[in-house]
Amino acid sequence: MLSKRAYNFNAGPAALPLAVLERAQAEFVEFRESGMSIMEMSHRGAIYESVHNEAQERLLSLLGNPQGYKVLFIQGGASTQFAMVPMNFISEGQVGSYVMTGSWADKALKEAKLTGGGHVAASSADKKFLAIPELSSIKAADNAAYLHVTSNETIEGTQYAQYPDAGNIPLIADMSSDILSRDFDVNQFGLIYAGAQKNLGPSGVTVVIAKEELIASSPANIPTILRYDTHYKNNSLYNTPPSFSVYMVNEVLKWIEEQGGLAGTEAKNRDKAGLLYDYIDGSDGFYRGVAEEGSRSIMNVTFRMPSEELEKQFIKASEAEGFVGLKGHRSVGGLRASIYNAVPHENVKALADFMKHFRQTQG
Repeated sequence: MLSKRAYNFNAGPAALPLAVLERAQAEFVEFRESGMSIMEMSHRGAIYESVHNEAQERLLSLLGNPQGYKVLFIQGGASTQFAMVPMNFISEGQVGSYVMTGSWADKALKEAKLTGGGHVAASSADKKFLAIPELSSIKAADNAAYLHVTSNETIEGTQYAQYPDAGNIPLIADMSSDILSRDFDVNQFGLIYAGAQKNLGPSGVTVVIAKEELIASSPANIPTILRYDTHYKNNSLYNTPPSFSVYMVNEVLKWIEEQGGLAGTEAKNRDKAGLLYDYIDGSDGFYRGVAEEGSRSIMNVTFRMPSEELEKQFIKASEAEGFVGLKGHRSVGGLRASIYNAVPHENVKALADFMKHFRQTQG
């Protein structure tokens, strides 16, 4: 019996919908009258394959059923995608062009430099990565194989309001921390990848959504498991998939449908983010938003207080009240509330109320 749910603002692994956890609990020991848990089943069996295929179809349905796209389930997190993208797409004499927006864009660029070649198409380093570069400033290299963006930077708390036009080269996006948080046109992208553990499910599976023409053939000189065409031709069943994580993704996708799809989740997310940003902006400087206003993330609200000592007091007091995960990333400090799809509005309201109370007692 659950005593009380924590106010979970972890950046990842992050909150999962309570309804999904309860469904998974009910099906955990025996799935579909099989006498087994889904974790015990062969990934070649009809029951697991039906879940696997259903999750792929449900994700594309939520994205408007774009034609010519395939969903892959791959292990290794976004970090493996940082390497797979340049390995699969950069040919001799080419580079990958990257928009530098912070810590995660930097990790992706470093892998491209190791693999073939990385080029900086634009950067907000001059603003300490607290803003997304102007779209008009983004220029891919003449020999670019693709343009890569990091849709949402969890550490700095910035997010693209709109995406750049990549012209005649594929636009590739790391959407690990904001996928399905809002409506967008998937047809603008050649490939999207996202670690599941923020908005899609538990850790263990990375979702790739790609134009089939891009992933139907990969260079023959890279390891088999790192070739997109291996996963494409085998329906992501070349090796044993993270079957329980895929099952959970399918359940989360069902839950998103129940919220009204992407339009429904976007409305809820903007409402939650607005609640926090409005209070931060109206606190007479006691709380200070970190990201520039036009680049603020609706997933990761980053903020500071007048002193680091006060921030430490805030963390200690919040933890005593059941709030989890409000400490900023160790590389930048400060405070951060990660308010992904599954974080309920009432939890965000509770945080805003706590912030008001803390200000009244400490301000």
